[in-house]
Amino acid sequence: MESLAQFLKNKRKEEGLTQEMFADRAGVALTVIRKIEQGKKNLNLTSVNQVLEMFGYVLAPVKADSRSDGSEI
Repeated sequence: MESLAQFLKNKRKEEGLTQEMFADRAGVALTVIRKIEQGKKNLNLTSVNQVLEMFGYVLAPVKADSRSDGSEI
């Protein structure tokens, strides 16, 4: 399973965007994009979702026992 950091970085590069361009289009600070792509743990869910919405995704809580891949948090 791809990490959030790798997913976002791959999507950004597929679109041919720099981190600066991506932050501007997503309407977030450049530091938000950098923190996500660096895999920082202390992220604001609202900001993360604002970025992910550009690709039609959102992050939401999922009950651990309902995960289909059997992985743990």
